[in-house]
Amino acid sequence: MTIHSTHPFADPEPDPVRRFRGRLTGSVALVTSDRSGLTVSSLMVATGDPARVLVLVDPDSDLAEAVARSERAVVQLLSWSHRDLAEAFAGTAPAPGGPFRMGAFEDTAWGPRLADARSWAGVRLESAVDVGWSRLLTLAVEEVVVGDDEEPLVHRRGRYVKP
Repeated sequence: MTIHSTHPFADPEPDPVRRFRGRLTGSVALVTSDRSGLTVSSLMVATGDPARVLVLVDPDSDLAEAVARSERAVVQLLSWSHRDLAEAFAGTAPAPGGPFRMGAFEDTAWGPRLADARSWAGVRLESAVDVGWSRLLTLAVEEVVVGDDEEPLVHRRGRYVKP
């Protein structure tokens, strides 16, 4: 066995764009549609009439397919207490029986909503366009609820952090 002074899993040629993106701090949302969901921090909100939520997702994800099929989704902001749920929906932690079993979800006109999500939006798909290696979903806001966010779940440099 050889002991090295460098990290054994370090990328010898790191992608500078991924490193730049990792330094953007963002709130973590859970986007759900039908019985699919994905943890997302690459999103923004554009005000207007209607307001829109712009979300980048993996074009091969079950969520991208579910939103295309149903044309509806729920965008819910997660709290610090939802870390394990976020990992399960990201596919980075085990979820026996599926990630929807890790929390209480309520059915809405837009899809399943995490019952204890304090802030959420019911959205309708307006367009889906491939951008780089992602799919940009433009989602028109049909209903929005804004609650307290005393301990939001925040993502920075590949980790969940407290703001």
